[in-house]
This record gives sequence, C-alpha cells and structure tokens, in this order.
Amino acid sequence: MNDLVKYSEGTFEIIKHVNEYGQEYWLARELQPILDYAQWRNFNEAIDRAKLACQNSGIDPSDHFAEVSKTIPMPKNASKDIQDYMLSRYACYLIVMNGDPRKEVIAVGQSYFAVKTRQQELIENYDELSEDQKRLAIRNEMTAHNKSLAEAAQMAGVIDPKDYAIFQNKGYQGLYGGLGAKEIHERKGLKKSQKILDHMGSTELAANLFRATQTDEKLRRENIRGKHAANEVHFQVGKKVRETIKELGGTMPENLPTPEKSIAQLEREQERRKLKDGECQ
Repeated sequence: MNDLVKYSEGTFEIIKHVNEYGQEYWLARELQPILDYAQWRNFNEAIDRAKLACQNSGIDPSDHFAEVSKTIPMPKNASKDIQDYMLSRYACYLIVMNGDPRKEVIAVGQSYFAVKTRQQELIENYDELSEDQKRLAIRNEMTAHNKSLAEAAQMAGVIDPKDYAIFQNKGYQGLYGGLGAKEIHERKGLKKSQKILDHMGSTELAANLFRATQTDEKLRRENIRGKHAANEVHFQVGKKVRETIKELGGTMPENLPTPEKSIAQLEREQERRKLKDGECQ
C-alpha cells in the first residue's frame, strides 16, 4: 500500500468533500485505494452489498449512494466515462461493514465511520455539544443497544443471568486489555451500587457503544449459537475495538479519566433546568 495511506482516522478526513450546501460526502473511486481494493470490480461488489443492506433497513439507497460518472483520459487524446459514487457517511459505514474482514484497514474504517455515524444519528450538531451533553446522549444510546445486545445473546443461548454477567464481562475484558467489570469498577473507585457506564466520559462511552453494537450485529449476522461461542464473539469484538483505538493513536479506555459527575447527577441537573425554564415561561 502507498506510504501516504495510513490506517488512521485522518486518512478518511483527508478525502472527505463538502458540497455547496455544507453536506459532506466521499467519492467511491477515492475511497477504493484507501480500503485497499486493487480492482474496482471487487470494490463495486462491496458497494452493492452495502446498498442491499441499506435497502433492507428500509432506507432508499439513492439517498446515500448517488451514482455519478467520472471522465478519465485515454491514449490518443481520447477519454472515457467511468462509474463513480458520491457516498454519504452512512454509505461509507455500510461499505466498510460489508468489506473484506481480512483487510486491516477495514477495521479502522469500521471504527471511524461507525462512531462518527452514530454521533450524527444522535444529533446533527453533535460536535457542538458540551461534554456532559455528549455523555447523556451516548449513555441513552448505550441503554437502548444493551437491550438489543441482551436479546441477541439470549438468542445465542445466554439465558441465565449469571451467564449473561459472564458474557458482559468478556466484552469488557476484550476492550480493557483483560480487565473485567470488577477491576474497572475498582479502578474508577466506585461503590458496589454504582454502574460503570454512568461514570464514563463520552470517548469511553463511544468505545463501549461500538463494542455493544458490533457484538449485537455479529451475533445475529453469523447466527452464533452457544454461550461459549457468544462469549468469544464479545471478547474478540472488544479486543478488535481496542486494537483499532491503538491504531488510531487513541488513549486506552482504562486510562481515560473518570468524570466527577455521574450520569444520574447530570440527569437530575437537566431535569432541574427544565423545571426552572418552565417556571420562567
């Protein structure tokens, strides 16, 4: 691969375009080499799988995969029009999720586009939110996705509450370099009654959200059966997210600071502000 192409978040930002309306997009022909596809034919197959996944989700693919043509020079002053696509961030996310899992850069792309797409789904002006607002938004998403993950785990055979606790612990161990829920709890200096997720910053919550959503999807997509197999999937997904954070030059989740205020405190403050605003109206 070209030395210019590094497995980093910045790579995907470099090739991002913004149109006259302020909407961001990526060109498929520029994304192809970044994702290490030598032939357009093979990359186009990944695009077709992504479009099908989009359609199966009840979303019109044309809203995210805009087919365009690109003129390239040919010998003897000739030219030829070739197929290209203007891709939304969501389209890029679906492409990397349907890409060749053996390619190292695919994992980086999955992390980058999944987290960024999730942030956009939470709220359009995500980057303008305060840290506390980001924490609340991602924590709410985490609550919803943990329910879906629990359902997927149950379908795989993780029935008993004790077995589910082990299943959840495997995910933490993969993401936190061997540290389980108990060790993370102690590391954060929390009481037994306090929940780990309520004492995470937005970056740490985002990593855990990605772990949960990707485990959920993998359990369902690959029709995993058996609690031991489900545990291994959760561990490996957590481990892959950790490896991606390392590749991106990020801070390992266990080394991220623990916020002073819990999610419960932030929610109480939010409710008080709403009541105060209501009284002022």
